[in-house]
Amino acid sequence: MHLRHASPADARVLAELLNTIIAEGGTTALKAPLTKAEMKGWIGSNPAQSAFLMAEDDTGQALGWQSVGPGKDLPREACNIATFTLRGKSQLGIGSALFKETVKSAKTLGYVWINATILTQNEGGIIYYQSRGFEPYQHTPERVLMRFNLR
Repeated sequence: MHLRHASPADARVLAELLNTIIAEGGTTALKAPLTKAEMKGWIGSNPAQSAFLMAEDDTGQALGWQSVGPGKDLPREACNIATFTLRGKSQLGIGSALFKETVKSAKTLGYVWINATILTQNEGGIIYYQSRGFEPYQHTPERVLMRFNLR
C-alpha cells in the first residue's frame, strides 16, 4: 500500500468507492451518490485550507481516502475530517496510515484541532476515531462530534 495526495484525475475511482459506501448505508450521512464532477470539485476545493489523501495497493486500486478542510460550523483553527475505506479492507491499516499523513497535512495547513462528525449508528467509525485519539465533545440523537488536538 502507498499513500499520495489525490488529484482531480482520481475523481472517478474515489467517487465509485464512496458511492459503494453510500449505497450500503449506515456509515455516512451522505444519501445521494456523487458524480465524477462533484468529486473533482471536492478534491480541488480550497487547496490552501484542505488536504485530500488516498491509499492505493500495488496495482493502483484505490483502497481508501481521507480529507481535511474547513467546516462552516467550526472555528478557523479547526478542520473537518472524512474517512472512507474500501469495504472488506477496513482492518488492513488503511485508515491508520492515512491518518498519520493527514495529521501532518492538517498541521502544515495551520489547524489546531480536527473535528470528526460520525453517525451514532456507525460504531466502526466511532471506534476508528477513538483509536486515533479523538474524544467526544458533543452528542445529538443522530451524531457524535469528536475532537483530536494537533498540539
